Amino acid sequence: MGPTKGETPSQPTSLGDIPENCVALVLTHLDPPQICKLARLNRVFRQASLSDFVWESKLPENYGGLVKKLFNENPENLSKREIFARLCRPNHLDGGTKEVWMEKRNRGICVSISWKGLKITGIDDRRYWKHIPTTESRGSMDQG
Repeated sequence: MGPTKGETPSQPTSLGDIPENCVALVLTHLDPPQICKLARLNRVFRQASLSDFVWESKLPENYGGLVKKLFNENPENLSKREIFARLCRPNHLDGGTKEVWMEKRNRGICVSISWKGLKITGIDDRRYWKHIPTTESRGSMDQG
């Protein structure tokens, strides 16, 4: 049946008709890889995926302190999505003797400390602390 007299034909609805704030709210319940996949659907989903509201829920509670320590920047100057992306990459500290990164799915903070970054107090005898290079060591931090 077509439209009756005085009515205009209705346009078909699509995913693009969903309000951006509703899409953003749904995205907060998804994990980051799912958010990125949905961002490719259309303009509304892409704009919603850029919202700080969406990405703040994916960051650890102490992200502000991490940004200051790792990037030497004010967290207010970066988008939450940028902070998330940068935290998920390995970030070097203390002259490259430590690496810090965030697990994407569970917001866990991981730390890797090279042998050069270890300091054990109480034993100053150098006989106990001799570096023996091995091919079994992994990571670029173990070289040198």
